[in-house]
Amino acid sequence: MLHTRLLPPTRLWTRQPSVSLLRRGTRSLISGQGRCIVQTHSRCLSSLNAIKKPELKDPSLITAAGFIDGEYIKSASSGRTFPVFDPSNGVEIATFPDLGVEETERAIQAAKRAQQEWSQITARERGSLLRKWFNLMLENEQDLAKIITWENGKTFAEALGEVRYSASFFEWFAEEAKRLYGEVIPSPSKSQRMIAIRQPLGVVGVITPWNFPSAMLTRKLGAALAVGCTVVAKPASETPLSALALCELGKRAGLPNGVVNIVPTHEHTKDIGKHLCESTHVAGISFTGSTAIGKLLLKQSADTVKKVSLELGGNAPFIVFEDADIDKAVDGAIAAKFRASGQTCICVNRFYVHSSVKDEFSEKLREKVKKFRVGSGFDSSTTHGPLVNQKAVEKVRSHVEDAVSHGAKVLAGGHEKSSAPSAEGYFYPPTVLGGMKNNMKIASEETFGPVAGIFEFNTEEEVLAAANNTRFGLSGYFFSRDISRCWRVAEKLEVGMVGVNTGVISSEVAPFGGIKESGIGREGARQGLDEYTQYKYINMSI
Repeated sequence: MLHTRLLPPTRLWTRQPSVSLLRRGTRSLISGQGRCIVQTHSRCLSSLNAIKKPELKDPSLITAAGFIDGEYIKSASSGRTFPVFDPSNGVEIATFPDLGVEETERAIQAAKRAQQEWSQITARERGSLLRKWFNLMLENEQDLAKIITWENGKTFAEALGEVRYSASFFEWFAEEAKRLYGEVIPSPSKSQRMIAIRQPLGVVGVITPWNFPSAMLTRKLGAALAVGCTVVAKPASETPLSALALCELGKRAGLPNGVVNIVPTHEHTKDIGKHLCESTHVAGISFTGSTAIGKLLLKQSADTVKKVSLELGGNAPFIVFEDADIDKAVDGAIAAKFRASGQTCICVNRFYVHSSVKDEFSEKLREKVKKFRVGSGFDSSTTHGPLVNQKAVEKVRSHVEDAVSHGAKVLAGGHEKSSAPSAEGYFYPPTVLGGMKNNMKIASEETFGPVAGIFEFNTEEEVLAAANNTRFGLSGYFFSRDISRCWRVAEKLEVGMVGVNTGVISSEVAPFGGIKESGIGREGARQGLDEYTQYKYINMSI
């Protein structure tokens, strides 16, 4: 039975696409978390049925189940279930078994058994399987993108970008599997030879977020499987369908039973996370999500001294210096702030613009944002989809109201309702605020929504102090045409990743991660293998 969330009449404006809009073929330029694509996607919209269920070429990719030891688990031992909703309209689209600690332990034991054999096959064989998985993802990219849009809400074009970005990690680590090099150590003794080899950790617990339901999983799976680890993964309860679709393709690629296991849950999220962290059979934890939960998992892993990789929250600064190319900076701002409706960990949270160019930058950004069209991700005229749930809407609204109450000026969006659609869904209009001050919530809290707050500065020293005045350090961006300043500021920003004259920084070939309270470790690139391996030193007497 389908259920619709009843929303209060005061909720922010929303819209449901008409049939005519669903069939229009407009081209949408999007910046995914890794790469930009342009895609005509009207053909996916005509495939929606009356209850907004996407019609797939391969319907078997939609499965509401767990996945343990190569089998789909259609019911939980507790008998409990949890719903998954389409955030564009609040309608329930799937019902999943709410798995618990009992099923998680079964998954751990299955992964432990499988790891003994998986770690012994050659790197070439593991890489070959990842390559097959990559090819299957591209062959089914339209279906996978529809699933992402359905459960996450992002536009179909952006979802398609995520699928390609997601697949790129399987392609990358399929090759890196063959380059897990050790080291020959020059021995101080004539009678000894010394080497260091790299070996897989073993079973790894993986916990992923809802904002990139496919890419955040493959970024971890690709590296873990490449080196010989096996995985027990818990996807976000908001977006489990993408994880199960990946499992189905993994089976077709020849993935052995137990190598990848999926335990979807809502009610038992804390219990499963704790069990993974405290299990002596799990050697590592990889988590992407909030800083608060990351700290909790780190504490829970302490007693078993696990290797922990954390990619946590951010508070990214975006600096526009007086010598910047303003048009390029505005384009960079759009990419770095409004992708996925502002719901990414590397989205800009604070815009710092030099006083001499503030008005020009603000006006050009305002004009572009006013042209955005918010709605269902399946509507080809939509530029930005919904937020993930009502709680996210309320947080964004509270940040805007707080800023306005402290003197900020709404330049676009915010309380404006003149262009507001009228149907239900978790939407908030893309917003630009001017006159920002450091006593406003946006200055210190991650908004995770489509709000660009513009702060004014006058000197390089002043803006660096402001940008670094946070316990977070994931990403930062700045625009300048002064090459000396570019080196100077890039080195002084206290973040793990810097975009210089660009708003798009993610790539499977580059190390992704932060410093301070934004995380531990790196994902992607060759460094991504480090989180799933350990060195073993061997001394041989001759």
